[in-house]
Amino acid sequence: MRIAYFDCFHGAAGDMLLAALLDAGLAISDLETALAGLGLDGYTLRHEPVTSHGVTGSRLHIAVAAGQPQRDWAQIRALIAAAPLPGPSRAWALGAFARLARAEGAVHGVPAEQVHFHEVGAIDSLVDTVGVCVGLALLGVERVYASALPLGRGWVTTQHGPLPVPAPATLAVLAEARAPTLPAPPGSDGELVTPTAAALLAELATFRQPPMTVAQIGYGFGQKTFPRLNGLRVWIGETTSDEAPTTHDHTHDHSSDGHSYTHEPSSLIPHPSSLSEALSEALVELRCNLDDATGELIAYVIERLLVAGALDAWAAPLMMKKGRPAVQLACLARPEQTNALAAIILHETPTLGVRWAPVERLAAARDWVEAVTPWGPVRVKRKLLDGAVAGMAPEYEDCAALARAHGLPLAQIYAAALRGSEAG
Repeated sequence: MRIAYFDCFHGAAGDMLLAALLDAGLAISDLETALAGLGLDGYTLRHEPVTSHGVTGSRLHIAVAAGQPQRDWAQIRALIAAAPLPGPSRAWALGAFARLARAEGAVHGVPAEQVHFHEVGAIDSLVDTVGVCVGLALLGVERVYASALPLGRGWVTTQHGPLPVPAPATLAVLAEARAPTLPAPPGSDGELVTPTAAALLAELATFRQPPMTVAQIGYGFGQKTFPRLNGLRVWIGETTSDEAPTTHDHTHDHSSDGHSYTHEPSSLIPHPSSLSEALSEALVELRCNLDDATGELIAYVIERLLVAGALDAWAAPLMMKKGRPAVQLACLARPEQTNALAAIILHETPTLGVRWAPVERLAAARDWVEAVTPWGPVRVKRKLLDGAVAGMAPEYEDCAALARAHGLPLAQIYAAALRGSEAG
């Protein structure tokens, strides 16, 4: 599996992440072609080699013409949803901006749908966010990792006036993702992690260093000068582990995710005993029983668990002693996620304990195809058994984004995506 590891030794910004990908081999012409699908104008990209503190890398300059509009979440969502972006990059970019919307809404006390972006709604942040997602897809990266993030200190100037560092939106994004952080290095006052970079890494990355064979290295440098090397680096290579791709983690690729797979004709479905491509996975299941939690609270905790990386999360009714109605809250996860997900359940629910047990899952092989619909492309996940297509499911986030952007029923987008994938 091709993976990328962002070593954020001095923080992260959107332009630094993108510059590192360019330094690692992403062609700026390919990037510009993909970004042209957004239909934005009034900006230019300039990629230059830079040597700082004796290390050679790249810096990306985004020149923006005056008079660019600010955009709200609905406008950004429609813009990205309608763009013909490669591979999973559309879903990644929508997920990153959704995190920003939730964070800004929490900071300013408004629902995410009512958030009007200021700094992060600017065209350079759109280019950074979509550009990083496109760059990873073009480089063939299937899974992303990142180091802990050193956070600066001091103050940053914003449209709302001076705000403490890390900026409130940055801190909210990192808190939601339970991202590991570090104190700023000595002499590095100021903003080291921007909201854009925080949202990208929270959406795309697992925060740990993976075992890997490194094939390419790219350094991305920031615009400011610090006593230390102001940059980050990306390592791109291969891993021998059987972990699922980043796309699957962040679209919650679980066996009971609410999708109804559309089955192919029975002649295409192999015999149930023919599972040579299926992958046996060692997972854990976490559970607790709740008789004093509202439906809204349980739904919120399920969302938190999925955002934090659970492969699946669900709730089922049950009856406890003395006939008390209750709900069992549960989630499926990888073993290294056990403590983090248990902490979410303990913090967010009234339960006094969380049970967990090892489980085995036999996971079918799967791949992704892009279906063409009248309103834009949609990724479709295909279930494979011994190389034959045994079922298909359109990606919810892609379908929902198109439905919102065009005011159409979600079911209509789903049906069109299935027709498009069958035709392809």
